[in-house]
Amino acid sequence: LLKFMSSRISQREITDAVTKILDQSQKKKRNFLESVELQIGLRNYDPKKDKRFSGSISLPFPPKEEKKIAILGDAVHLSEASRFQLDSYGVEDLKKFNKQKKMVKKFAKKYDFFLASESIIKIIPRILGPGLNKAGKFPFPLSHSENLLDKISMLKKNIKLELKKVLCMGILVGNVQMEKEQIVQNLLISINFLASLLKKNWQNIGSLHIKSSMGPPVKIF
Repeated sequence: LLKFMSSRISQREITDAVTKILDQSQKKKRNFLESVELQIGLRNYDPKKDKRFSGSISLPFPPKEEKKIAILGDAVHLSEASRFQLDSYGVEDLKKFNKQKKMVKKFAKKYDFFLASESIIKIIPRILGPGLNKAGKFPFPLSHSENLLDKISMLKKNIKLELKKVLCMGILVGNVQMEKEQIVQNLLISINFLASLLKKNWQNIGSLHIKSSMGPPVKIF
């Protein structure tokens, strides 16, 4: 995959752009941790006619360490979540939302992602309605044979690329406290993954910029 990328953008160009972004954030320090985003502009793509793509990939390094997670669990996973002091909800807790859209929306907003026991995942839409799905936060399945903390660690590195109705999107690839090389590696994987999802690969990519939360965008393609 990396060979596929190098003819279009060199690793050096990406490294130079990340250096600019990190230098900028050092000059003007904020009182919060700035994230680093890859901004994507697509071309020759019609979201109405062409198939909308969606895919997830695990990055080499977690772009955001402090992700908020909730477990929607059966008895086994609720007890495990409690042991690791993780937020957790059983079926009875979820029923209390009474499918109220505002409450479910607020619940979805509170967490970065959800994990749900395989034994209850199918009944969640019936209990909560479509709210989690609409927010793009339908739970990841969790089986009893999986190690809960390993699964969480893997999902913290996960990013999702999804084309909706517009031809531009942004994905989180890091934060300004990460090592430069870590952000570069995350970007290489993200860009290659994006190209692999597109119908005409690189021909569908119009522009790529990297940007910190408060800094100016830096063009890399």
